[in-house]
Amino acid sequence: MAFELPKLPYAFNALEPHIDARTMEIHHGKHHQAYVTNLNNAIAGTEAEKMSIEEICANISKFPMAIRNNGGGHYNHSLFWNILTPNASQAPSGALADAINPAFGNLDDFKTKFAAAGATRFGSGWAWLTKNSAGKLEISSTPNQDNPLMDLAEVKGTPILGLDVWEHAYYLHYQNRRPDYISAFWNVINWDEVAKRFAK
Repeated sequence: MAFELPKLPYAFNALEPHIDARTMEIHHGKHHQAYVTNLNNAIAGTEAEKMSIEEICANISKFPMAIRNNGGGHYNHSLFWNILTPNASQAPSGALADAINPAFGNLDDFKTKFAAAGATRFGSGWAWLTKNSAGKLEISSTPNQDNPLMDLAEVKGTPILGLDVWEHAYYLHYQNRRPDYISAFWNVINWDEVAKRFAK
């Protein structure tokens, strides 16, 4: 079954001033759509055609680079849109907050470490907060459209928070100021959605 571009759960301009409408429109409608189209073309006639996007990522070493790049692009962006919201709370609560403190010290220390993972990723990639197989939280970053679900990831686990640090995610508004974009990200995180992912 062919993959489809998911609808955004908010308007293109809903995240302003932190993420501008034009960037959201191009990022979702052009970049993510291209990953979906190219993924469907790449999996046609292969065993991946019958797999979920999570299964494809988990077995990514079996597949050619076109499936790795576009499958990762589709999975990563589908997660990204859903962990953003115009109605962000300033901090996580409950079990997620309880897990962040022992893992990283406190919320501010977590933010510093996560921001560093995004800011120091050379070239294009992602920063991740991942729940590992032991149920613990880890911060990592991946190149290009790789993610922690992939069987070849250095830090493996289930991503619960991801930040796109490809230039197409921020360049229209922030130009080369990636740290400013990362700082703005904290104002639009859907911590309820992150907590749901952590609880699964």
